[in-house]
This record gives sequence, C-alpha cells and structure tokens, in this order.
Amino acid sequence: MIQATIAGKQFIFNDTDENSDIDIKILDEHHLHIIHNYKSYNATLVSFNKEEKKITVRINGNDYEVTLKNDTDLLLEKLGMNSSSQQKINNLKAPMPGLIINIAAQEGEHIKKGEPLIVLEAMKMENVIKAPADVTVKKIKVSPKEAVEKGMVLMEFGE
Repeated sequence: MIQATIAGKQFIFNDTDENSDIDIKILDEHHLHIIHNYKSYNATLVSFNKEEKKITVRINGNDYEVTLKNDTDLLLEKLGMNSSSQQKINNLKAPMPGLIINIAAQEGEHIKKGEPLIVLEAMKMENVIKAPADVTVKKIKVSPKEAVEKGMVLMEFGE
C-alpha cells in the first residue's frame, strides 16, 4: 500500500488494485497514466526526491507536489518515529581532520537544509559541509585557516 498526499488530500493505492482510491500506471520513466473518480489523466514526472519521497508531476500544465509513504513509513509515523520527529540538531562536527578554508555562515543567521556552512580541505580536496536541517547558527567555534580534528565541534546551533 502507498499513501500519496497531494495538496493536503490523501489517496491510497495498492499494488493489487484492491480498495484503491487512485490507479497509477507507469508508461515510461517520465510519464504516468492516472485514473481517479473515473477520469483519466496523463502526467509527466517533473522531479523526484528519493530521500524525502517527494515527486512533482505535471497534469494539464499544473505542477503538483506529491508526498509518498509506504507501509513502513505509516507504521513509523503511527509509533511517533517519523522523520518529522527527528531529534534536534545542536551542533556540527568535523567529519574528518582538515583545514577550514571558508565559513559560509554567520552567527545568528538562519540556514536552510542543504545550504553550505563550511568548506573543509582534507587530503587536498575541498569538502563543502552543508546544513543537515534548517538551523540557526548560535556560535561559530572555528576560523579560516584553522586545523581541525575529526569530531571537533565546528558550529553550535540554537534559537
């Protein structure tokens, strides 16, 4: 069973086609055929984020973001263990020893998940360390050209 949430509405569909609210057939890697309430729709896959289980489909020129949950996701959510209940991230630690090349954030700045925080040079390669979640930088514990060890706290996050 898969639960799809589109514009706040939830739809259920099964691999067995029994008790489904919606019928989806994959035509090729970018095109889908959807039947819902006896209406037929052709959809184009615009984007797919496997990590967040979100897809964007275009139907009749309109884009719709769809969040997908399988049986395991629904069970974890029911038990209060879903990704939205992740524990709060308090700091950023160096993933490896290296040299701080650049600090892309400032204290007090709100950073979105995936935005760069620090550039760390390790083994002659520059590694961009990105925000693991939406965070507010409370304190920067390092400065450019500073050598760091693995596990050393580089930044603290807070309100």
